[in-house]
Amino acid sequence: MADAASVLIAIGTKKGLWLGTSTDRTHWDLTGPHFLMQEIPSIAIDTRGDRTRILVGTRSEHWGTNVLHSDDLGASWTEPERAAISFPPDTGASLERIWQLQPDAAGRPGVVWAGCEPISVWKSTDGGEHFELNRGLWDHPHRSQWGAGYGGAAAHTVLPSPADTQTIHVAMSTGGVYRSTDAGGSWQARNQGISAYFMPDPLPEFGQCVHKIARDAGQPERLYAQNHHGVYRSDDNADSWTSIAEGLPADFGFVMLAHPRRSGTAWVIPIKADGERIPPDARLAVHRTDDAGESWTRADSGLPQSEYNAVLRDAAATDTAEPAGVYFGTRGGCVYASADEGSTFTEVASHLPDVLCVRAAVVAG
Repeated sequence: MADAASVLIAIGTKKGLWLGTSTDRTHWDLTGPHFLMQEIPSIAIDTRGDRTRILVGTRSEHWGTNVLHSDDLGASWTEPERAAISFPPDTGASLERIWQLQPDAAGRPGVVWAGCEPISVWKSTDGGEHFELNRGLWDHPHRSQWGAGYGGAAAHTVLPSPADTQTIHVAMSTGGVYRSTDAGGSWQARNQGISAYFMPDPLPEFGQCVHKIARDAGQPERLYAQNHHGVYRSDDNADSWTSIAEGLPADFGFVMLAHPRRSGTAWVIPIKADGERIPPDARLAVHRTDDAGESWTRADSGLPQSEYNAVLRDAAATDTAEPAGVYFGTRGGCVYASADEGSTFTEVASHLPDVLCVRAAVVAG
């Protein structure tokens, strides 16, 4: 990473948002909490165009749920006069939580996607200030059969393809992976090969509890998935999935990260099992593949030798620096950063509230 570059890390927790900046990704200047006592389950750092915009999905027991943004790295925040995301009256639904905020590709400035609870996908064309409900997914005939995961009924991943304007993948818990090839007009379940062992049919068309998916940087048709027991790869745009869990200490977990530039590289953070949601042997570690899941390498340098807290699906992120940075936070309020693609880690913060979301980006230099 160039000496003049600055990296921003945004940490969303059960009780507010913390922001940090660093020029070496080892020493961090933190500010916060912003939005004290509000839940921050989703964050996006949008560096497209000529400004950096931080978007946060907030949730307050008193004020409700909204999307706010800052164009000055958190010095000030703008909240829309009317809720940025609001269900149309005919749906009879109300917004519970914003699980995902996802800027579209670099060539589509202004377009931001949101995945929400109840299970729904939304699109903004003004940088995340106002969103419109995707009726194709909301009116899908499967919707009445989508269930709620342990954390709620979540459309937690939205992946617009950088290769074209028509292809979008969504992952939901529970429901599985759905794909649109007509810019969100219609959606098809794409779960062939992903297990739902807890259902009467262990390989159904839909109903899987997919925890997270990520898209390969070099091959847009390749995706990776962390399932409720199971780690998978698809090489055909999610038409089919194959297991890549061999070599991992456990196939359960929530995190799935893909390298921002290099094809074949991805990271997971295994959890022992759904019944014991702790790192295997209570030893926290990140596992990386450089060959699209054919093999995995364990990394725990700089991480605690004893850890009983899990890492949630969006409490992990990469940046776009060279080499790429890897970041994650635990439910025990500790946040770690790696400046060498996950080989070694340093602690960014400790004793924060339960970490729900972590995002990082190069913002200057």
